[in-house]
Amino acid sequence: MQRTITRILLILLGLYTLVQGLWPLLDPMGFYQDFPGFRHGWVSMDGPYNEHFIIDFGGLSLALGAMLVGAAVMGTTTVARLVAVAALLFAVPHLVYHAGHVGHYPQLDQVLIIGGLAVTVLLPLVVLVVPGRRIEVSSTATP
Repeated sequence: MQRTITRILLILLGLYTLVQGLWPLLDPMGFYQDFPGFRHGWVSMDGPYNEHFIIDFGGLSLALGAMLVGAAVMGTTTVARLVAVAALLFAVPHLVYHAGHVGHYPQLDQVLIIGGLAVTVLLPLVVLVVPGRRIEVSSTATP
């Protein structure tokens, strides 16, 4: 069984990823122009609009978010670790790409972009290293 901290981390990352996935599916151009919604349009500053890319990113984020929340609900350590690996396989290349392509953003945005993406790498890493909860097995058998 998972520890409570594992469930909390999976739910936090899952909810963030679900929101990040819904926006581009519901409003691809709005996501392109306005993401993250409180600073300059980070996606639009990175190149021309491509609806296919935006929809694919939204769908992938929704699928990953559903897996993260589902893993928290299921409660098994094995599933949590499997989903954490899947999250890392998405988050690490995403972070690496943006780490090399933030020079055209204002300095605060550079910090927010890299910091936010670093969290999406850090949380699954923590899930991988938190030990599962031991299940006590009774030594007396009941008929």
